[in-house]
Amino acid sequence: MAYNRPDPMTRGLFIAFEGIDGCGKSTQVARVAERLLREKIPHRVTREPGGTRIGEQIRTVIMAPNHVEMCDACELLLYLASRAQHVREVIMPALDRGEIVLCDRFQEATIAYQCHGRDIARDTVDRLNDYATGGLSPDLTLLFDLPVDASRARLAKTGKQPDRLEGGGAAFFERVRAGYLSLAAEFPGRIRVLDARESIDTLAEKTSRLIMEIRNPVPPAAGRNPKS
Repeated sequence: MAYNRPDPMTRGLFIAFEGIDGCGKSTQVARVAERLLREKIPHRVTREPGGTRIGEQIRTVIMAPNHVEMCDACELLLYLASRAQHVREVIMPALDRGEIVLCDRFQEATIAYQCHGRDIARDTVDRLNDYATGGLSPDLTLLFDLPVDASRARLAKTGKQPDRLEGGGAAFFERVRAGYLSLAAEFPGRIRVLDARESIDTLAEKTSRLIMEIRNPVPPAAGRNPKS
């Protein structure tokens, strides 16, 4: 069943934050949320996999480092099972209430990690994702691009044990990064690329500006063709 978004004048905004592990997207989610809170703008912070009680349990299964026997098809279907619950329990209701939803990963992560990283056919992933989401896509996806060597250096500095996905080799993450960049080229109006090597403050300023631009679009000048 397709999701029919409410009237554009009253519906919320769905913003996804993407990038390879260590890119700093979660930090930027928190920074945007802080600004929205200060400005008393209704919003919801969530993540994938997870975001619901069921989804968080699925996340534990997916990320567990000892689940080395997990096949690619199982991994994909677990991600989409979590997403199906997430969309219907959290994201759709928040958008219907007019909130801004800040989501740490969504559909682009599945294409980057499972299609490009795991080599699962794109048409298979697109078809299953469309079923899981009811056709819902982010209004804006912010891609924090980071070279793989920088990503691995950042992860090493955390000192924590890598989860099952973070433990992938450099070649895997090169494919994932390439997948993200190819999506940005495919959907340039919706996916905006930011250099994750910039400072946290600089990225926070750019991220907030992009979100506010889509929230409060500037109307075309009088007498000007808006399609020009």
